[in-house]
Amino acid sequence: MQFVIVMALLLVVMYVMMIRPQRQRQRDQQAMIEGAAVGDDVLTTGGIYGTVTRVEGDDVVVEIADGLEVHMTRRGIAAVLPPESEDDEYEDEDVIDVEPSDDHESHDGEALVTVHEEAVTSDVATDTTAADRR
Repeated sequence: MQFVIVMALLLVVMYVMMIRPQRQRQRDQQAMIEGAAVGDDVLTTGGIYGTVTRVEGDDVVVEIADGLEVHMTRRGIAAVLPPESEDDEYEDEDVIDVEPSDDHESHDGEALVTVHEEAVTSDVATDTTAADRR
C-alpha cells in the first residue's frame, strides 16, 4: 500500500515540476507567435532576423534585407524580438578617440604595436613536403 502512495506522490511531483511548466512555456510561445504583427522584428527558426511586413492569415511576409522578402508560415517564427530602445544604441558621445602616444607606432588600418616589443619567431623548419603530411 505504501508503494502505491509513494508512486502517486512521485507522479504528482513530476507533473508539478516538469509537465505543467513545459505546457505553460508552449502556451506562451504560441501566444507570442500568434501575436506577431506588421512591424515586429522576428527571428525565424532558420536563424534569420527580419521584420514582418504583411500578415495573411497563417502566412507572414518577412523582410530580411532591403527589398528582399520571404513568405513563411507563422510556425517558422521562433521568437518575436522586443523593440530596441534608444539606450541600447551607441551615441557619438560614448566613443572614445584614442591618440597614439610616443611609445606606439600607428599606421592606417593596422594595430598599435609597442616600440619596445620584439617579434616572436619560431625555429621550426617550414619545409612541408609530402612525407611530413600524413
